[in-house]
Amino acid sequence: MRLARTGSRKDETRGRILRAAARAIRKHGYEGVGVAEVMKEAGLTHGGFYAHFQSRDSLLAAAADQAGAESIEYLTRAIATAKPGQELLALVDTYLSDGHVANPERGCAIAATGSEVPRQEAEVRRAASRRIKDIIGLIERQFPEWGKSAAHDKAMGIAATLVGALVLARAVDDDQLSNRIRKAARETIRGAAG
Repeated sequence: MRLARTGSRKDETRGRILRAAARAIRKHGYEGVGVAEVMKEAGLTHGGFYAHFQSRDSLLAAAADQAGAESIEYLTRAIATAKPGQELLALVDTYLSDGHVANPERGCAIAATGSEVPRQEAEVRRAASRRIKDIIGLIERQFPEWGKSAAHDKAMGIAATLVGALVLARAVDDDQLSNRIRKAARETIRGAAG
């Protein structure tokens, strides 16, 4: 009985570390993530890090996976609460929302750090790639009538449009331009989905 409790506590602690690291990656980028800061944010001491991870790179890979999982969960909830036939638009509106633009630390890790991923170690790139594929797959499932290949191609274009629009909307210092970028992306996606 005690072993299960200890394992559960260790899993819970690892989860706290991963959630803190996922936020840090999205907020500061991969290079801005320090082990000591992540452990402090998780409410733990730096010394306990190696009980959970072999290295900073293993933390970054697991945190990239965690951040991606959080994004998928967020978008899946948007789809689940949408009216029938409006699932894709709910996903798009959620992704391009004011809240998502204003809070990169809680949003899509790819939009927040995508340009940094190619410079990361292979395990981090694998985790990011897996989560990009998950987002494409989530979008693809919104086109069951299109056939696998056509739906997949369409989903890749929509995912690229969403991520690109979010990056640009966050990059500009003009709220009106940010809104117009997101509106243009929505219209492009609606046209492509039709």
